[in-house]
Amino acid sequence: MITGSLALAAAGGLVGAAFYVNYVEQPARLALDDEALAKEWEPSDHRGFVVLAGLALLSALFGFATYRELDDIRWLFGALVVIASWPYTYVAIVPLNNRILALIESGAVHEARAVIKLWGLLELGLIGIGLVGVLIYAWAAG
Repeated sequence: MITGSLALAAAGGLVGAAFYVNYVEQPARLALDDEALAKEWEPSDHRGFVVLAGLALLSALFGFATYRELDDIRWLFGALVVIASWPYTYVAIVPLNNRILALIESGAVHEARAVIKLWGLLELGLIGIGLVGVLIYAWAAG
């Protein structure tokens, strides 16, 4: 059952990291002037992507392992919900990331700021996905 605890912990980490991005990093980023915002965006976005994707992958792998170990379908559902953050990110967030980077490269940082605000709203979806995964895992751990 250690794998179940690890699945739950990684899902909790995903929620915590997504919460941090949305309620700490995003407001600080938007408080920067346009030039500083442009310099901060790319490295921050890439690091955040790696952390969030990694936590989702770890949680799903541990959830799948726990499902195989216990044959409890709730662990499978939790793992599927958490890994759903990948297609959500690919479909909803990555196109905005690419648009933001293109705007910054073209010098249209003021326009990029508006897209970054929209990006932040879509990032809230990762909190929701992670919370649902945490709740399912907690239910399974019962």
